[in-house]
Amino acid sequence: MENIANKIVVITGASSGLGAETARHLVEAGAKVALGARRLDRLEALAEELGSDNATVFKVDVSEREQVQAFVDHAVATFGRIDVMINNAGVMPLAPLELLNFDDWNQCIDVNVKGVLWGIAAALPHFKAQKSGQFINVSSVAGHRISPGGAVYSASKYAVRAISEALRQEVKPYNVRTTVLSPGAVDTELPGSVKAEGVAEGVAQFYAATAIPASSFARCALFAIAQPEDVDINEILFRPTKQDL
Repeated sequence: MENIANKIVVITGASSGLGAETARHLVEAGAKVALGARRLDRLEALAEELGSDNATVFKVDVSEREQVQAFVDHAVATFGRIDVMINNAGVMPLAPLELLNFDDWNQCIDVNVKGVLWGIAAALPHFKAQKSGQFINVSSVAGHRISPGGAVYSASKYAVRAISEALRQEVKPYNVRTTVLSPGAVDTELPGSVKAEGVAEGVAQFYAATAIPASSFARCALFAIAQPEDVDINEILFRPTKQDL
């Protein structure tokens, strides 16, 4: 973990779940973190837990490009640079297409796809200037396989992988690394974003029976960040051992 110490890591969706647990692991390993999410009270509580010298917070809606830019600018102003951008914020509005949940479709694309693009756009100029940096973009097992009710969500997570692979090839001149983390069922608030009647209940039961702790994701993120500069971990796909699909 010696390659993590003193790194500055920006995390979206940091108020709970994967983002919050990764922040805890990073600070324990000696990094400093910029925490972004919509729930400022949650961020402030987490920053107090981590220590004011180790964390800064910023209220951000990742669907708004200007807010993501302001968040990254705040991190640079606070710590002097950024080393890792974790585009973690996401929603999972699973539902059959026939329900025509247009608002959910828009939100899924705005958060899961545009949110990643806005994070890339905000951090990339800094990485180019310093000739170093790392993106960690969060996809999902649903970015590798498709199930009924998951059309839009899977499309958004396949998009994260496509964007990340193009980015990986494009940033070679700047010594920038690109990692995709694709988790299966992890114990977070994400299933709460499933609202469709009949779907939400099944998802909740599946997660209750299957999900593994958010620390599983954090360990994968730290593994990718901890590699030497000449090692680029491009994708980690992981599931609970008992998750079959």
